[in-house]
Amino acid sequence: MSDLPTPDEANVVKSGPAVSRSAFRRVLAGSTAGAVLEWYDFALYGILAATVLGPLFFPGGNAVAQLLLALATQGLGFVARPIGGIVFGHLGDRVGRKPMLVVTFLLLGLSTSAIGLLPTYAQAGIGATISLVVLRLVQGFALGGEFGAAVLMVSEYGSPRRRGFWAAWPQAGAPLGTVLATGVVSVLTLVLSGGQFTQWGWRIGFLLAVPLLVVGFWIRRRIDESPVFQQARSRAVAAEQARSSILETLAHPGPVLRGLGVRLGENVAFYVYTVFVVAYATTSFGYTKSDVLLAVTFGSLLQFAGMLTGGHWSDVVGRRIAMLVPAAGLALWAPLFFLMVQSESLPLLYIGVGVGAALHGLLAGPEAAWIAELFPTHRRFAGASLVFQGSSIIAGAPAPFIAVWLVENHGTTAVVLYLVVTIAVTLVALFFSAETRGADFDAERV
Repeated sequence: MSDLPTPDEANVVKSGPAVSRSAFRRVLAGSTAGAVLEWYDFALYGILAATVLGPLFFPGGNAVAQLLLALATQGLGFVARPIGGIVFGHLGDRVGRKPMLVVTFLLLGLSTSAIGLLPTYAQAGIGATISLVVLRLVQGFALGGEFGAAVLMVSEYGSPRRRGFWAAWPQAGAPLGTVLATGVVSVLTLVLSGGQFTQWGWRIGFLLAVPLLVVGFWIRRRIDESPVFQQARSRAVAAEQARSSILETLAHPGPVLRGLGVRLGENVAFYVYTVFVVAYATTSFGYTKSDVLLAVTFGSLLQFAGMLTGGHWSDVVGRRIAMLVPAAGLALWAPLFFLMVQSESLPLLYIGVGVGAALHGLLAGPEAAWIAELFPTHRRFAGASLVFQGSSIIAGAPAPFIAVWLVENHGTTAVVLYLVVTIAVTLVALFFSAETRGADFDAERV
């Protein structure tokens, strides 16, 4: 067989209605655009929280306290994500995938761009602070449903034979969004003076969400509902729909627990190799922040390539082996990564971050299709949202803070053990999971 799927092969849902090439392209483009916007916002806020947002939106003269408060609003987005996952997960299984794809994207884009229009604390007092917090909550709430909708639309449109590759595209929106945010901030800091950037230049980054919003909304409005969902709804599923798909999923917790187990090590590895490393390398060693950010940008490009490669590879060898190999690689790479950072050699820093990000991409790429394949159609949105957003709370959100605390109190060996232990959980969860490659969504009898 050919190495990569052709558009014609991807645009057929087995035993279901024909899907045109243009319809599939709209689904793929719309889903990926949302993921790019999601991670663009995440990376942009994280960069600006560490530079300008603290003094602008939080009162008091203590710079450390202002920074911590600004970063705390980042955490609020994580808190709201599971709530959004529950709400949109239920509605997505009851009403449909497309409405959630449109609504969550609108909420996400509007709240991101609105941050760029907020008055500062000096201009509006505590109202400015409250507004920032509310917008972060709205963003997190929207993200809770957006990513699940994006992955499921691509997964349910694509053929079972090539689902891993196509479902990896929304996943790959994460490194693309990170590269975009880093590039935007780098350009702004180059063309503007420090005073200009602090006074008004930072707003441009958030307002750039507007063109992304317009293009993404136009694409998503033209997407047809998932044919798999339409077929499932046409069957005799009234008894199942009478009960919340969230409650139904929690009544069968096995797939959720396996999904959370796999996401544990994957999430921790991502945040250690791309977020924690920025603070660790700049505060403990002689790297400049721009050098580390460029290394992370380089790693993000390798991560993007790794996700698409991993998704395709999982279509060839199966989801389990395609995730087991890079997961084991991440555990083995952990001690080498820290040795390279500690060397204070810029080329070695690039290698350490680049290899770690590439291995993470190979693991995360097949994950999207695998998670979608864990659940039947009538509760797939609920199940996928619980896994994606639940893992963001138990693994993603605390990972940078845990890593910082460990390295400050117990040294880098403790962070290596943290990585290895969490990845071991991923390996165990995969070991006890059945192979799902090629699952025929249309053949389900829910």
